[in-house]
Amino acid sequence: MENIEITGKKIFFLYPQTIVRNEVVSDLVMQEFEAYIVQDHVALRRVLKDFPNSIVFVNLDEKTVPEKEWAEWIHGIMTDPVTKQTSIGLLSSNASDDIKQKYLIEAEITCGFTHISTDLKKVIAHLYQILMQHNAMGRRKYIRITTDGDAQTTANMLVDGHFISASIRDISSAGFSCIFPQDPGFQKGALVPDIQLKLQSSLIRTEAIVLGSHPDELTQVYVFVFTPRTDSDVRFKIRKYIHTAIQNKMDIELKK
Repeated sequence: MENIEITGKKIFFLYPQTIVRNEVVSDLVMQEFEAYIVQDHVALRRVLKDFPNSIVFVNLDEKTVPEKEWAEWIHGIMTDPVTKQTSIGLLSSNASDDIKQKYLIEAEITCGFTHISTDLKKVIAHLYQILMQHNAMGRRKYIRITTDGDAQTTANMLVDGHFISASIRDISSAGFSCIFPQDPGFQKGALVPDIQLKLQSSLIRTEAIVLGSHPDELTQVYVFVFTPRTDSDVRFKIRKYIHTAIQNKMDIELKK
């Protein structure tokens, strides 16, 4: 089980409104929150047993699930010994005062109620405050994803006038680690000014500094950090890739 004090918490948006799915979740991901979109409450309840300290935001406006069923689902999460540490919040654009009373006062959900409106800045600010209050980031600053075995995630670097290729092991918007077919012998602190990252269908050009290296079985793993000059658009594209990749991994878990 993950140490959430270090890694932070997984944040699930269950049947999110279109504006939440398309705008709010993306903004939170760009702020390095580990947020997921889920369209199956039955599967999510099963997955929460593997991630019991998660945060779930339930869209009460979702009409395919009757309000009574929502009450039962939330009660089941909060009373199951395996998932009772899950924090739950509500999203709605038109919840009545009776509904708010039922969940906020009687059920005592811990992440409150967020009114969904066209004022995105207000919605995001409110959710950000809730997430920070619940230590959703832990001590980490960046979302990092392991990419071992993904042939479509590589790095090419211009060294001494020619490109050398590497397989990326993991990556975040702060940097990445990789292995080379042959050890290039990079020294700690060296600047590699021309790096091409291939992240699935996205090709990114950037620069990075060698943070260090360490042996792993029969190879040497090099760790790079992007320079402060790295364009914000580069970090945006990396975060977008990471969000897509972690969402795909979670979708696989939800379908098991």
